[in-house]
Amino acid sequence: MADDRTQTARPSLSRQLLPAVHGLLARPLSSYYLLIASSGLLLLIGLTMVFSATSVQAYAKNGNAFTAVTHQAMYAVLGFLAFWVCQRLPTSTLRDVGKYVLGTAVVLLGILDLLGALASVGVLDKPRLGPVHAELLWLYLGPIVLQPAELAKLGMVLWGADLIARKGPALGHWRELSRPLFPVIGLLFVLVGYNDLGTMLVLLALIVGLLWAAGIRLRVFAALGVLGLAGVGLLIAAASGGAGSGSADADNYRLARLTNFLQPIENCDLNGPCYQLIQARSAIFEGGWFGVGLGKGALKWDWLPHADNDFIFGVVAEELGVVGCAVVLALFSVLAYTGFRIARRSQDPFRRLAATAITTWLVAQAVINIGGVTGMLPITGLPLPFISAGGSALVVILAAIGMLASFARAEPDAAKALNARPPSRWVRLLWAPLPPLPPHRQPAPKDGRATAGSGVGRRR
Repeated sequence: MADDRTQTARPSLSRQLLPAVHGLLARPLSSYYLLIASSGLLLLIGLTMVFSATSVQAYAKNGNAFTAVTHQAMYAVLGFLAFWVCQRLPTSTLRDVGKYVLGTAVVLLGILDLLGALASVGVLDKPRLGPVHAELLWLYLGPIVLQPAELAKLGMVLWGADLIARKGPALGHWRELSRPLFPVIGLLFVLVGYNDLGTMLVLLALIVGLLWAAGIRLRVFAALGVLGLAGVGLLIAAASGGAGSGSADADNYRLARLTNFLQPIENCDLNGPCYQLIQARSAIFEGGWFGVGLGKGALKWDWLPHADNDFIFGVVAEELGVVGCAVVLALFSVLAYTGFRIARRSQDPFRRLAATAITTWLVAQAVINIGGVTGMLPITGLPLPFISAGGSALVVILAAIGMLASFARAEPDAAKALNARPPSRWVRLLWAPLPPLPPHRQPAPKDGRATAGSGVGRRR
């Protein structure tokens, strides 16, 4: 009799749990709270892991174990300020500043590449011109250090979403699609892709997200895919050709890093391009299910290269184990679900396109980084969003999260709920203003035809 009662209780528990989850997700501001919770927890994990990965070496070098994490916390504060500003900006302002953000990124990328090219041909002894100098992917403008490619991602989101939203149904024609979108993509291919293939892949994923949300025809996607693969192949071939990128050994090393994941790890040279992959695999193996303990990892001590940045997921695997990695993956999954949910619920075309592009950008970058650390994808040198050490990347990502938060508050149900019971004046002044009420939808025509401007494109 007891077994019968237990068997009948199990399905009743599942029947109660699922409606409860659906009820929580159906609340007006559920997208907003999911976004804040997932991104905030990822940022907290990132600060913790940066401290764990850098404390010993920072103490040995500077006598202060908190040097690196203090810098990361300062960038997190700047990122929170960028989040706050972007959450408060209206959609019209975001659409207006997009071209200026992208233009600034293109200029900075041009300066970065120009200094590197002048130094490679011997015009300059070092890639430096007065207070401005370049170092790999970073540009130093006096005391300011930034990575222009990170700014290009945000600029491409804003400018691309505004461009596609303005073109509307006309985007289905090749002529409207190619001007001016294709020339800008080609320019970014040259400025970003030659030195930073990983960031170029993220930009391509971002653009794919924009076009998919716009409803571009599948045959256009196929043609763009062929062009994209050909462009990536040319970039790899140009980098391995040694033109302006250093010695031939360095170029062969770069090509080997992109191809070593295809061969068995037993055939890899421990002291060659496989070194990073082997050490990352060792960190994952040492961690096991529950890890060796936070701060107790040993491979981060000059064994695992770039342990605080590109390979910080290896530190997570060693110290927190499979369980810690699963938590990180679950938070990224919640972030992805929330971002696409915001895009699906947005009535404004610009918000829908921008939310899709931001979510695609963050998910693609996380997949490429984790795939490279685990050996399932080539190693491209991309940081893990929210978690890796890095100033420009963290500030730009938190600014993008601020825009997503603004879009989540502008969802029809959320906007109605906030305007029906508005927060106090001080909350609106210090945190975020009330979103505009959604416009009333026009009834659909009886003959089933769509009204003008009802969609951006139509996929066939």
